[in-house]
Amino acid sequence: MSVRGRDSHDGLDQSHVWLIRAWHLAILRFAVTLDHADELAVFAVAAEMDRLGENDGDKRRFRFFRRISSELCASLVRRDSTADTLLRQYLARIDDARMRHAFAAVTGIEPRPAAVIKQPLSRKSSLWRGLTSRAAPGNMKRS
Repeated sequence: MSVRGRDSHDGLDQSHVWLIRAWHLAILRFAVTLDHADELAVFAVAAEMDRLGENDGDKRRFRFFRRISSELCASLVRRDSTADTLLRQYLARIDDARMRHAFAAVTGIEPRPAAVIKQPLSRKSSLWRGLTSRAAPGNMKRS
């Protein structure tokens, strides 16, 4: 795989973006099939991603994606309360909305609803509410 230059939009190398998407898709496919061949595909992509995180002189091996993949695949097979907690955490970390919705649909895990923020009735009336007045000589008074 060739390494392309950095994308000016988000600063990520496009090959990394592609690998992350491939990893998410491999996990999604395994969630659908629970087939051993699809599980091996998840680990193949994870190993490639971990290789990108290694330095040539580094004696330690980077194993983040292989470890997470192992936990996710085991959770997809096991499906108990602990597994669902891990899957819910993974679901919350998926940036792509379509991928997140597909994973939620396949697993039956609902994403946690976002906190509802009440909008003030009038922006101008609530903008300075609760703040003490700092009107002093030389300062402009806000209306």
